Amino acid sequence: MDFRLSDEHRMVQQMVREFAEREVRPVIKEHDRAQKPIPWLFERMATLGLLGICIPVKYGGAGMDYISLGLACEELERIDSSLRVVMSVHVALNSLSLLQWGTEEQKQRYLVPQAKGEKIAAYALTEPGAGSDAAAIRTTAKRQGDVYILNGEKTWISLADLADHFLVIAKTDPEKGHRGMSAFIVERSFPGVKTGTIHGKLGVRAGNTGWIVFENTPVPVENRLGEEGEGFYIAMAALDNGRYTVAAGATGLIRACLEASVKYANERMTFGRRIGEHQLVQEMIAKMATNYEIARLLYLRAGWMKNMGLRNTRETSLAKWFATEAAVQAALDAIQIHGAYGYSDEYDVERYLRNAKGEVIYEGTSQIHTILQAEYALGYRKDRPLRCELPAYDPEVWRAEPAVA
Repeated sequence: MDFRLSDEHRMVQQMVREFAEREVRPVIKEHDRAQKPIPWLFERMATLGLLGICIPVKYGGAGMDYISLGLACEELERIDSSLRVVMSVHVALNSLSLLQWGTEEQKQRYLVPQAKGEKIAAYALTEPGAGSDAAAIRTTAKRQGDVYILNGEKTWISLADLADHFLVIAKTDPEKGHRGMSAFIVERSFPGVKTGTIHGKLGVRAGNTGWIVFENTPVPVENRLGEEGEGFYIAMAALDNGRYTVAAGATGLIRACLEASVKYANERMTFGRRIGEHQLVQEMIAKMATNYEIARLLYLRAGWMKNMGLRNTRETSLAKWFATEAAVQAALDAIQIHGAYGYSDEYDVERYLRNAKGEVIYEGTSQIHTILQAEYALGYRKDRPLRCELPAYDPEVWRAEPAVA
């Protein structure tokens, strides 16, 4: 068992860390306060190859592995959750779903420009009346000849007002429950697509979150992802990838809380001593340090399983559940260590808490993951093979250049 990162992993880690520190940290507080995304973010992330980091070169990506994706997410969320959200939505939920389930024509038409960062992608599952209960969605897609007519509303969709492409889950046969769901690639330019921004969020304020309405939107049959009736399985497979990035990102948030707390504890004096010398402060910092190491090992294990082509629903769920809960606690403790200063946005720890709270809600609440882990332990839940598995990482295949026509 080798716990060492490869030279390439360390290179990715350093590159993303330097980018986030140098270009984002100086401006993130301003954008968080204004509740506006950083306008040049997508362009810079694309230039660095992040928007296609674990997509094969022949599809416009950087050809790196899934562990590289996790390391990038950790470094990005160490600065702000809004950066990692881009990776979760654009890369993990959407692009990896196209890699896993898409036809060659769909990959060339949609995955290639997404991996290059020429187009931005989002994932549309959640609805006003359907969150944890994904099978309760009410958006419908009725086939009429060579098109499906899409009607419905999605909400809490990251990048809703910024994305060019949406991976939309809809009911093609409402009578069949989760077996009557299908997945579609929808372009913003299609008729009847309307989006808007949700204002007043607690956290991730430098990221765009909104709603999408489909009103008699025609979607070509060739834009269906997978077979009709496979939408629920595509949605769950996508969440395995999304949860992995959330786990890695939350690990970075724990680290950010730890670093901020250590710095402050070594500077602040009370009763003639640095507060870091007080045992109860040490207890909180020790907990952060321990939880960071556990969270990191959990997401790296899930990334290794992805590289091997192994089903990792249970392991990714555990990584997401643990890391996000630990991130909330780390942020709470970081504010406690900072005292009154931590209660204002003069220090970053206030923002860390607001951002962390979202992570125990989206991509499966902590309660959903508690049930998942209990059912696995009790033997009530067993993973069944999908029709299409996420491909194992093969550097020779991932790095191969596209054939010249």
